[in-house]
Amino acid sequence: MTKVLFRGRARVENPRWRLFRSHYRCEAFYCERGIEGAHEKGGVEGQIGYFRRNYLSPVPEVDSLAELNARIEHFEQLEDGRRIGARLRTIAQNFAIEAPLLRTLPDDHFSTALLLTPRVDRYGQITVRCCRYSVPIHLIGRTVRVMLHASQLIIYDRHHEIARHERLAGKGTETIVLDHYLEALMRKPGALAESVALEVARAGGAFTDAHDALWSAARRSLGEPGATRALIEVLLLHRTMDDADVIAGIRAALSVGSFAADVIAVEARKAADARGTGRPTPGIARLSAPATTVTAQSLQVSSLTRKRLADLPPDTRPLPSVDAYDQLLRRPAPNTCHQPDTHQESAS
Repeated sequence: MTKVLFRGRARVENPRWRLFRSHYRCEAFYCERGIEGAHEKGGVEGQIGYFRRNYLSPVPEVDSLAELNARIEHFEQLEDGRRIGARLRTIAQNFAIEAPLLRTLPDDHFSTALLLTPRVDRYGQITVRCCRYSVPIHLIGRTVRVMLHASQLIIYDRHHEIARHERLAGKGTETIVLDHYLEALMRKPGALAESVALEVARAGGAFTDAHDALWSAARRSLGEPGATRALIEVLLLHRTMDDADVIAGIRAALSVGSFAADVIAVEARKAADARGTGRPTPGIARLSAPATTVTAQSLQVSSLTRKRLADLPPDTRPLPSVDAYDQLLRRPAPNTCHQPDTHQESAS
């Protein structure tokens, strides 16, 4: 509601709420304000108290809002078999009787998201409701579209989705994704080691021990800038491959002393085939670190030379010999020392 009027049941409705009611063809009936209308919704308040006492006390501890919603959905299923008071039928049985009387829902879905158009600042971030979210770095200075939902926000560049974040609640908080800055870090590799994006990726488990091991191995051969660029080439693989497959490819490549992105890509595809997933589906700024189901020991890097030789016919020619050249080693070396002139010695 935009405003609760002083008297009566009248309200100044929010425009989005009016569109919602119009879409689903429902009418709104508002209670009296204050003490006068307290008795009008006693049943609703009583059922909320019942649910809280029976299922949410003590307060459940969860890792995410999705886990909490899954628990509540399970509790609601348990309620289907309950009888209210002395009624003959359960809640599910009563609803089965009422369901045919309900109005059918429209075919198209009504989006309750709020459309915003923020501008990307020079740090590759947008500000939405006093919170900051990162976007791909090439969008600096451009205006993007944001669909702000209750628990997440989706960012679009024209008609293409470019990022998706969980909605933040604290004022001044920010969400930074390392994948959004890889192109800039490729040009300035020295900025990666102390960057906030890398720190956030490590804290969230997106930058794993396998990535650190790859980075260390590349440093010993390429030095700091070259090793960082090699690491970024591998991080870019997460955009088109499954994270678990890329990590399995890193471990397989390191087992034979390689850190090349091409080798890791080949081993990642082999890991995807071993899991039966086929070609992986590209994601948007994922770079997460799920549990690896394919171990490095099960992946052996194939030698292309050995594979080519296996397809050739057998070679029956005798092995080459260097005996003829060994005869040169047995010949005495010519005496190149300077011989004194005997005539001059006798004259003296």
